[in-house]
Amino acid sequence: MGEAGMSSEPTPTIFVVDDDQAMRNSLKWLIESIGMRVKTYGSADEFLSEYFPGRAGCLLLDIRMPGMSGLDLQAHLAREDSRLPVIMITGHGDVAMAVKAMKSRAVDFIEKPFHDEDLLTSIRNALEFDEKQRRLRSQRAEIAVRLAELTPREHEVMIRVTEGRANKEIAAVLGVSTKTVEAHRARVMDKMRAHSLAELVRMALIVDSDLQGL
Repeated sequence: MGEAGMSSEPTPTIFVVDDDQAMRNSLKWLIESIGMRVKTYGSADEFLSEYFPGRAGCLLLDIRMPGMSGLDLQAHLAREDSRLPVIMITGHGDVAMAVKAMKSRAVDFIEKPFHDEDLLTSIRNALEFDEKQRRLRSQRAEIAVRLAELTPREHEVMIRVTEGRANKEIAAVLGVSTKTVEAHRARVMDKMRAHSLAELVRMALIVDSDLQGL
C-alpha cells in the first residue's frame, strides 16, 4: 500500500470493566500473564472518566452491572463513534442480550464460566481486528491527502482508469486526445504515488469502501 499506514502502532491496552472485584483481579492476572497491558475499572462511569477516543486495544465488558450496564456503555461509545472493539462477558441467561450486543458492533461474547484460552483467543482476535482497522483508517487518511492534490480532470481520469477503461476509450468519453489522457494518467500515478495500476486500483477500492461506510 505504498507509504500509507507505515507509522508505528501504539501499544494496545485491554480495558476490563466489571463490578466484581474478584473477577477484575482474575482477568488482570490472566491477561498480564501473557504480557499484555491491562487497565481495570469497577464501573462504566469509572471507565468513561479516563477514556478518550483513539486508544488502541479492546474493551472487555461485563454485560450486567449496577448503574450503566455493559449494553448501555456499548451504546454510549457507539454514539461517540468509538472504534474500540468490545468483547462482552455474559452470565447464564444473557445470550439474547449478547446477540443484541453483537448486532451493535460487539466483536464477540464470552459466557461465564469460560476457559482461559477461549478468552485469550477472543482478545487476540479483537486486537488483530483493531490493528487492521487502525491501519485501514491510516491508509484512507493518506489516500485522501493524495486525492486532494488531483485536478478535477485528473480525478476523472483516475476513476475511469481504475474502472479498467483503456486510454483510447477515456479519450473518446472526455473529448481529448489519447496523448492528453496518457499525460493525465502519468500525473495521477505520480501524485497518488502508485507504482502500478494494481496499486492505484487498491487505493480506489479503499476510498470506495470508506464512502460506503464499510
